[in-house]
Amino acid sequence: MPAPLRASDTGVQLMHRYPAMAALLASVALAGCSGGGPGAEVTRSAPADAIAATAPRVPALAAATAQDAQSALIGGLLARRGVLSAGPLADVAGAVLAANSRAAEAGLRAAMLRSQARSRNWLPRLGPAVNLTSLGAVVTSLVLNQAILDHGARAAERDFARADVEVAAVALAEDANARVHQALGLYLAAQRATAQAEVLARAESEMGRYLWMIEERVRAGVSDRGELQAAGQRRDQIAADLAADREAAAVALSELQAMAATPVAGIAGLSPVGAPEAGVVALSVLRAQAEGSRAVAEATVTRAGYLPGLSLGGDLGGPGLGLTLGAQNGLGLGQGAAIEAALAEAAAVEANVAREDENARREIASLEGRLASFLRQEEEARRLAAQAQETLALMAAQQAAGQRGAQEVIGAIETRARAERTAAGLAHDIVAARIAIAARLGLLVDGERM
Repeated sequence: MPAPLRASDTGVQLMHRYPAMAALLASVALAGCSGGGPGAEVTRSAPADAIAATAPRVPALAAATAQDAQSALIGGLLARRGVLSAGPLADVAGAVLAANSRAAEAGLRAAMLRSQARSRNWLPRLGPAVNLTSLGAVVTSLVLNQAILDHGARAAERDFARADVEVAAVALAEDANARVHQALGLYLAAQRATAQAEVLARAESEMGRYLWMIEERVRAGVSDRGELQAAGQRRDQIAADLAADREAAAVALSELQAMAATPVAGIAGLSPVGAPEAGVVALSVLRAQAEGSRAVAEATVTRAGYLPGLSLGGDLGGPGLGLTLGAQNGLGLGQGAAIEAALAEAAAVEANVAREDENARREIASLEGRLASFLRQEEEARRLAAQAQETLALMAAQQAAGQRGAQEVIGAIETRARAERTAAGLAHDIVAARIAIAARLGLLVDGERM
């Protein structure tokens, strides 16, 4: 029997002392060169530090696609195009994506590494064994194990790792879209408050001129102080609403700036939001599909563990190799139920995907209904604002001719201001509804930017 392994042994010395291991490793090497297994290849690696220093940063989705070119799900995510056209909304999205902590990207890269490790699980497993031969001696040796019949367990492990990458890729897309959706919500809140403040500021300025007229009439004894107080209360209410809108805009802009990598105070206005393409699958449905594939692969591994398998293995320092027949999970009274449970996983996956698809379609239908309602309300609000402006112009002319009082003109200014403020808010609500639909589908960020 060959002597125990020593820490000072070199690879060449091990080959001479264990000819069986030498022959096995030679056959594995030839199989790898000729494409003898999934993903088998011969490469010469450069130092990791040198690669990190010279290679540009590759988006996580692009790296995942390069690693697993057969994943239709990841390829579809990478090919997605967002609905944000060039303009202020796209500028805000770019600013917050640049400041993303990329926790989901780290999870995707970790899943890619796990998948890469699992892609070589078809190779023989070679590891040390330590045996206590007596109270004072420990003998070490190399143990080889190569599965011959495993009922698809190792292939399912590779499928599990690939599905794990897909789940992480969908999580990355969801994280990016959720971040942009939150940032655009803050931006729209700031822009809405700013637009409403502009309407109220104009109304306050106009009221001030007619309020001065009433003050002069009170001083002349033509009007009483009650009329002045009523007009002053209307202007004070407009001023209070104006201050509230300005504060809301400042708070939303401050919170948005905390999310952005570049200053956003100079960004203003709205830009078009495109309509989603027909047939786009929501990210929640894609996540359910990827999680389902992972669950099915895990169930396959579990089922294979209850079935008898055949493997070739033995101690390379011993007399030789031999065949082993056995079940990884052993035999038990609940074996049949465990196998049936694993087989039932596929049906559960289909039901879960169908439920997620139904939920997504229902939520999108609700958002589309809100969008239609906002469009109708905005049209009505603009019509009312135009009528209020016509009434105000008529009453201002009548007041100048002495046919109307200043108090009536101030009331008309307030009515027009409320209508214009409502219309300004609804214009931003429409954009917010369109963004919400795109966010539910996962179309706020281009796939190539994730």
